[in-house]
Amino acid sequence: MARTILFNKPMNVLSQFTDGGNRATLADYIDVPGVYPAGRLDRDSEGLLVLTDDGRLQARISSPKFKAPKTYLVQVEGLPSDDAITALAKGVMLKDGPTRPAKASRIEPPDLWPRDPPIRVRQSIPDSWIRLTLTEGRNRQVRRMTAQIGHPTLRLIRWSIGNWTLDGLPPGELRDT
Repeated sequence: MARTILFNKPMNVLSQFTDGGNRATLADYIDVPGVYPAGRLDRDSEGLLVLTDDGRLQARISSPKFKAPKTYLVQVEGLPSDDAITALAKGVMLKDGPTRPAKASRIEPPDLWPRDPPIRVRQSIPDSWIRLTLTEGRNRQVRRMTAQIGHPTLRLIRWSIGNWTLDGLPPGELRDT
């Protein structure tokens, strides 16, 4: 039977089990042989990572052709206008081409664990939160999209992949599905 694990990846942890440097990896948190991450999450991002020993499931999650929805909670610099949120929803033009349409909305600050290290706070610039659901996963896509609308990402948390969520899963912890 296939094994599938949900992991809440902390900030500054690589989405792989080995590293040539002295950086934190999945091996520092997960001692389960034979499972591999289905997709990646940048070192400076937090949140849901699905690991499995099922190659087909891994492909369905990570391949853009299957369009698995991935939802992110994004703390951005500034207060995005309705037009900026609409632009994210319609898709923005990045250097590697237009993004697919997405679901985008402003949200109240979520009740989350503190980030280590904390985000930089600037007295003169407020911050706000966006919920963004994508069906593609280009390199650093969310960060590039928010920068494109003039609101750089301060904190990025992948909250869900398909029906799997981080709900009730603390940072650095895992849960079998």
